[in-house]
Amino acid sequence: MKNLVTGGAGFVGSHLIDRLMHKGEKVICLDNFLTGNINNIKHWLQDKNFNLIEHDVVDPIEIEVDKIWHLACPASPSKYQKDPIKTTKINFFGAYNMLGLAKKVKAKILLASTSEVYGDPEIHPQPESYKGSVNPIGIRSCYDEGKRISESLFFDYQRQHNIDIKIARIFNTYGPRMNPTDGRVVSNFIVQALKKEALTIFGNGDQTRSFCYVDDLVEGLLLLMESNQNGPINLGNPNEMTIMDLGKMISKKTLSKLDLVEMPLPKDDPHKRKPEIKLAKELLNWNPSVSIDEGLNRTIKYFKKLLSS
Repeated sequence: MKNLVTGGAGFVGSHLIDRLMHKGEKVICLDNFLTGNINNIKHWLQDKNFNLIEHDVVDPIEIEVDKIWHLACPASPSKYQKDPIKTTKINFFGAYNMLGLAKKVKAKILLASTSEVYGDPEIHPQPESYKGSVNPIGIRSCYDEGKRISESLFFDYQRQHNIDIKIARIFNTYGPRMNPTDGRVVSNFIVQALKKEALTIFGNGDQTRSFCYVDDLVEGLLLLMESNQNGPINLGNPNEMTIMDLGKMISKKTLSKLDLVEMPLPKDDPHKRKPEIKLAKELLNWNPSVSIDEGLNRTIKYFKKLLSS
């Protein structure tokens, strides 16, 4: 099988490539390195089953492949808000171009969508049937609404052209290869704690998130692609915790004093986030297995090595 992974040099994409390569499949990594890192995939560069193409998904491309994993898009608020118009273009034209390719070569195609399609939810936890509460003109809308239009395109292509689509709604994911400067809370806290700096808390820290270790997420993506399901299907760890409790846990694990710097809560930042994963359990036989305790240990180990190099 020949796989195309857009955004393959990114955090999740590079872990997905590892799994596909270890299965003996052929992989084409497509990345423009807007947020991807060559170090995430450099161990495959000399492998005959791996090919790297530097390319922006905003522009069309023609490649013969069997499966398309469409992950390309900045996922951190600090990154996607830096150039919101570019983010919107990536979401719309990226999905449009990859769907056009899937139609032409008759490939299966999976979209890495997001829990952000639920916005600041009024239903908790969030099932796939929930239509969301998104501010279409807010500072996060380039990403939130961008992913919503991507999902819309995917289903329109399925209905109009009979494309075999898969949509995964990904909740907060963490693990090795996170960008230390991408502004996401796990990497922020770990880097600050290891540097013995105060942890930056937005709001009072009582907002909640559900953190899924990257290996569990990738397993869910693989199962979804090989299933007969279209989705959307939530992929995330339903073990919910407050941001404050996360900070306390990381401080304890890094043997650092819990000093806090409180910042105003960003506009439209969700107050609660927890996936309902009944569909993933029933239809994919998927359930996350890595605890937050073990996952943080592995992630802290990675950042210790990164910061010392």
